[in-house]
Amino acid sequence: MSRADEQLKDLPPLSDKDRALYGKLDEETNRFLRNRYNRITRWVIADLLKRSASRTPDKPALVFGDRILTYSELDEASNRVANALLDLGLERFDRVAVLAHNTLHHVLTWLGAAKAGCIYLAVNYLLRGKDIAYCVNHSESKVFIVEDALHDLVAEVRGEMPTVGHFIWSNQGLGQEAPKDWIDFDALSANRSSSEPGVALHIEDPVQMTYTSGTESLPKGVVLTNQSLMAQYMGCILEGEFRQDDISINAMPIFHCAQRDVFMTPMFWVGATNVMLPVAEVPKILEAIEAHRATVFFAPPTVWIGLLRHPDFEKRDLSSLQKGYYGASIMPVEILREIQQRLPSCRRLYNFYGQTELSPYHTLLKPEDQLPKAGSAGQSGINMETVLIDDDGNAVEQPHLPGEICGRGPHAMLMYFKDPEKTEAAMEGGWFHSGDVGIYDEDNYVTVVDRKKDMVKTGGENVSSREVEEVIYRFPGVSEVAVIGLPHPKWVEAVTAVVIPKPGEKIDEGDVVAYCKRELAGFKVPKIVVVADELPKTPTGKILKRNLRDAYAERVKE
Repeated sequence: MSRADEQLKDLPPLSDKDRALYGKLDEETNRFLRNRYNRITRWVIADLLKRSASRTPDKPALVFGDRILTYSELDEASNRVANALLDLGLERFDRVAVLAHNTLHHVLTWLGAAKAGCIYLAVNYLLRGKDIAYCVNHSESKVFIVEDALHDLVAEVRGEMPTVGHFIWSNQGLGQEAPKDWIDFDALSANRSSSEPGVALHIEDPVQMTYTSGTESLPKGVVLTNQSLMAQYMGCILEGEFRQDDISINAMPIFHCAQRDVFMTPMFWVGATNVMLPVAEVPKILEAIEAHRATVFFAPPTVWIGLLRHPDFEKRDLSSLQKGYYGASIMPVEILREIQQRLPSCRRLYNFYGQTELSPYHTLLKPEDQLPKAGSAGQSGINMETVLIDDDGNAVEQPHLPGEICGRGPHAMLMYFKDPEKTEAAMEGGWFHSGDVGIYDEDNYVTVVDRKKDMVKTGGENVSSREVEEVIYRFPGVSEVAVIGLPHPKWVEAVTAVVIPKPGEKIDEGDVVAYCKRELAGFKVPKIVVVADELPKTPTGKILKRNLRDAYAERVKE
């Protein structure tokens, strides 16, 4: 009897409700239907590679440095990792944590954990000791895989993670031996079976957990299922127009859901080729697009701006690039026009908007709407529904009135792990409440105007930082800008613009203020302009506005 049969043999009988549907059944027929139902619903993330490997076994699936894995090789390698996890004693739904940059081991951990029926947890490598330990402990992870280059982040808290039964060393060529009592990743999986493990998997099973950075003191563990992710993947494939002949550059961190779940994994599903870079370095991205004749590239606007400003941009042959994607924030209109002008082969641009809790994409702005609806997050994805809810809990039905962006559909998370109260609050009324403020236009396209907690409140008026940023982007010589609110004794908050000049340009703070006075209502004009060298960002390219508030908090008093 196979392991799958063993797990299925003790399934409970049909409920009374099911019996009313099927009629009175004897126990043998009952068990037959239950087993058949569970086998039919086996279509899960663990099956995606097998599907592509059966169609194009010898096609490159993953390119990482000088390593090229075909679909059959990647499928077999992830099977070996899955069988290794099971041989360590892991069972369905046990958590497998990984702390790593973009590495082959990281990809195999994600795919192998899914095939073993475990829950994959990628830990943000910007965290440090106690914060990493919190994610591992709160999730009760049984296995913790750590890249050699990141070992120092966990060395001091190694003994403070009691649920971890196995620490696994991901050797990436630094020449360091695995610490005492650690297991080498390659040695663990080397001699395991390359056959698919016999685990009973179901589409409703949880398969992934991500701790949100958020604005709260402790992160929340977002639990996603095969069903929520696969519904999201299908939307990405259909509306993002992913094709089998695509070659996609994966430069953003795969610990983050955008690169991993909007692009990399759906691309595996359609049988495209994923080229993965260790980190998002602009010259390496440009080099990779040229070298691999890439057709697809995703990055937040900040990285797109970095590409446009880099001296190698004009030196590289980027003519293969057909489709460009962005997210995390709205693309400034001037940058959007510049991309279309300087990358004429990239005729199709897309904006994916969403949250981790929605697997993650919620709405999409399609290529034909980029200029007519510039600045918009688009409309609901094919499997999603959107509503704006005002402060009184009512749906906003008129254009141009703000409300919290809420979504529902099969993309939605299962829960916040071990936090039913916050789960209920986030899913109040059956809608996921994003915390983003948006408005509709006359065609029901939604525009994100701000985070609820980031709206600048000055002199009794709410100011959208997004609106002010769009104006300043049109000022000559501006490369990047972030608008924040700083505490002010008179205005409550002072609208503050942190401006980064283009290389070789000089920007006068007073000129920026004068320009804004011509373009904006008086209360929206920045009271403070700071010219800086760079903006602090996460590895995924989001601007860290909290860091800017801390850095310039004293500026108001000057």
